Amino acid sequence: MGAEAERPVIRRHVVLRGWVQGVGLRYRARWAAAACGCTGWVRNEYDGSVTMELQGTERQIDEVILAVERGAYVRIEDMDSRSIPVVRGETGFHTR
Repeated sequence: MGAEAERPVIRRHVVLRGWVQGVGLRYRARWAAAACGCTGWVRNEYDGSVTMELQGTERQIDEVILAVERGAYVRIEDMDSRSIPVVRGETGFHTR
């Protein structure tokens, strides 16, 4: 077994603020989550922010967030992140 398989699965609720809507952030998040092996979801909020829930190892989640930040037109000015309970049996990463 690899070291990644031994790390615990966690879930993070992340709110991104700044220039985050209309710049491909949700598409990039979906692509990065699939590439990194994370499950969860992403959605635009009415206040202009974007909310994500990411489930995977801490390293996988960090990789998704870094990929999102590297988006060509994305400018994250503020990010709130907190741990929440893992969702058992969740499959895939979806746009809501």
